[in-house]
Amino acid sequence: MASKSPTVARWELSLRLNEWRKQLGIDVETAAKSLKISRNHWWQIMSDRRALTDDHFEGMLTLFGIAAKDQAELRQLRADARDRGWWSEYSGLFSDETRRLFGLEHGAQAVHSYEGLLIPGLLQTEDYARAIMASDIARIRPVDSERYIEARMRRQNRLTGPDALQLTAVISQAALVQETGGPTVLREQLLHLVKLLHDPDANIDIRIVPFTARMRPILSGSPFHLLEFASPILPMLVWHESVAAHGIIDDPSRVRELRILYGQQLESALSREDSTAMIQHTADGIA
Repeated sequence: MASKSPTVARWELSLRLNEWRKQLGIDVETAAKSLKISRNHWWQIMSDRRALTDDHFEGMLTLFGIAAKDQAELRQLRADARDRGWWSEYSGLFSDETRRLFGLEHGAQAVHSYEGLLIPGLLQTEDYARAIMASDIARIRPVDSERYIEARMRRQNRLTGPDALQLTAVISQAALVQETGGPTVLREQLLHLVKLLHDPDANIDIRIVPFTARMRPILSGSPFHLLEFASPILPMLVWHESVAAHGIIDDPSRVRELRILYGQQLESALSREDSTAMIQHTADGIA
């Protein structure tokens, strides 16, 4: 069972309401007119770009003739959606899209990460994260770096507890040898990965794609993360990052392509045991 997230609850609520509309054969024009809103307003609500008011929510329940049992489920989702996630405290620091990622990640059941040049954020130590922040001065002001690190550490809370996130990280060997923050910081980071892999309570798998892998790596080095959810109504999403842009990908064809690409990299990666041994060996070799 995934952790509750207002972001995921809002998304599921809008999908369920829209599914009711489709099943009843009610077009968007009719639905919007019934609620006394424009078509554009309707789509903004359905895409979580605009708040769903109490009046509009009740109007949809009436319009769609939803039975009491189903109403109870929708009202619970509505209650969950109105909570405030911890990421709302960082509205002045992160973009709406990034905070949406935090909310989706918090409510996800599993995340499958690919990183070509760095250790994924969910697995970073504070010092490693701090070194990245210091080198990313084009986007992060030094005065804000500690709050960025604070948010990153709060994201990692999903890796522990009874509903711990299932995390599989495919990492290029390059990330193990790039001395981000210097040898001491890198060694501490690598030993942290080994510790996580040996932790029986952590739901974490780390696979290393070695330099000797015959399947070519994702040459751009741009990381991406596949997010899976417990509810069958919620499709897989992808978060992608590059120097120029970042954001959520929800187009099914693009998600499918990246899922295939991820699978290819996973097949090229070492086993869990061999990956652990490589990480440990690399850490031991740092002077």
